[in-house]
Amino acid sequence: MISNDIIRRIPKVELHDHLDGGLRPQTVIDLARKYGVAIPSEDPVALREWFVKGCKLKSLPLYLETFAVTTSVMQTEEALRRVAYEAMLDWREQNIVYGEIRFSPILHTSQGLSMDSVVRAVLSGMEQGRRETGIHFGVILCAMRSQSPNISLEIAKLAVAYRDRGVVGFDLAGDEKGNPPKTHLEAFQYIRNKNFNITIHAGEAFGLDSIWQALQICGAHRVGHGTRLVDDMTLDGLKIEQMGDLAHFVQDRRIPLEMCLTSNIGTGAAATYGSHPFVVFLKNHFRVMLCTDNRLMSDTDLTKEMSIAADTFGLSLDDLEKISVNAMKSAFIHHDEKLAIIYDVIKRQFADLRREQ
Repeated sequence: MISNDIIRRIPKVELHDHLDGGLRPQTVIDLARKYGVAIPSEDPVALREWFVKGCKLKSLPLYLETFAVTTSVMQTEEALRRVAYEAMLDWREQNIVYGEIRFSPILHTSQGLSMDSVVRAVLSGMEQGRRETGIHFGVILCAMRSQSPNISLEIAKLAVAYRDRGVVGFDLAGDEKGNPPKTHLEAFQYIRNKNFNITIHAGEAFGLDSIWQALQICGAHRVGHGTRLVDDMTLDGLKIEQMGDLAHFVQDRRIPLEMCLTSNIGTGAAATYGSHPFVVFLKNHFRVMLCTDNRLMSDTDLTKEMSIAADTFGLSLDDLEKISVNAMKSAFIHHDEKLAIIYDVIKRQFADLRREQ
């Protein structure tokens, strides 16, 4: 067993964290008061319980409705800067050494902000947090599956325009069912033509075809969630007896899978921690990492996710190091920057932790 103190101090890498899914309850209250926004409660404890209700009840509609509240208080540059800055401070508490935060700029324009202003405000808050914490960060801009492909293309162009100012990639989020990623192909072609980075939510609420489209039609370099890839395997316990072409492709090409245990259980993508395919992927040499997805709605953080994985699957410190290194290898930053963090930060801190055991 690895102690909670050790897990808290493990150097971590966060690659799937939604800005509008990680607010502090008190921040929601403060911003709602300031901007006159109605919220379910002004008591921080009661409000937190409201936010996590969908996850606890495994109700996707309840889970998703909470985002209308967080985005409603994130409609000014000041609010966006604060939320981004606080995300960096919260990362510091988990000893995150590199993180990527994602959001859809179009969701923060209902009160008149331009998408350009939204991106600049978030980057300003993140940069303030970097100066204070020393954490390296990247920002991923999300298009939404249910919105017009023209908006997706506009967000793709915005992502590329800010590639030298902190934006590191482009994502497609939202309900998979009935909203295939190929609908937004023009945006993905633009990103690929600009030699930029793509991650796509796929294989969470829908099956193998969603993952296949994300990779083979849209050119994703990483897959958000990807839990349904297990449907392309025949298992004997944790051992894979047979794999289909898609699973082989993901394994052979080292395509990263951004795994979010608690979120997947709360939204119904997995029934229990014990039945989550994360450990199958890990033990069979897929490139997987642990992520939080929505820290507020899932009442989690990366320390909790690592603790759950260690306890549920009997992971060793070596396993947890592999997870951190897998994530860092998969980050949307330049190769030399990845190596510096892997060897100068992650491996050194793990060596220090081993000397204490």
